[in-house]
Amino acid sequence: MGHFAMALLWATPAWAVWEGRVSLAFVGFALSTAMLPDMDLVLRSVLPVQHHGVTHTVVFVTAVALATALLVEFGLKSRLEQLWLTERGYTVPRWALFAFVFGGLLLGGFSHLFADMLSAPDVAAPVEPFWPLFDKPWSVDLIWYNSSWWNAGLLAVGLSIHALAAYADRSAAHPWTLRRR
Repeated sequence: MGHFAMALLWATPAWAVWEGRVSLAFVGFALSTAMLPDMDLVLRSVLPVQHHGVTHTVVFVTAVALATALLVEFGLKSRLEQLWLTERGYTVPRWALFAFVFGGLLLGGFSHLFADMLSAPDVAAPVEPFWPLFDKPWSVDLIWYNSSWWNAGLLAVGLSIHALAAYADRSAAHPWTLRRR
């Protein structure tokens, strides 16, 4: 719950970049990527990786975000437009899908790293988010990882902020919005 709450907080600026449904889609995408660094829990059944290891680094999150965003922008954009947008008369501006995917993966992954830096020593080894640049753990130990009150409170704050942002959004001209042909 805490990782999703942190991703909600980090995704708040989406309301200033995109409009209405696109902002909401970005927030949903960022939420779906909030557990990206924990893919080590799945990978360790087939690879010799440890929890809070390489997948919990800025380098890993950035590399996955970049590779995925490039794949979507150059490999899937025309297909996505054809499937969902062309018949409705919309087109996606150049690099908008890249920004959307890269930003969502980066934001979700970084919010996860940040949350682990605030809480990890309680239940797991501290993260080394800046490895290989700095080979030292980094944590603040501010939040108790298993605190239902803290996690629920953070989630309530995140949901409230997004509800207010959605209410305040007036669909003004945003730089990365869909455009009618």
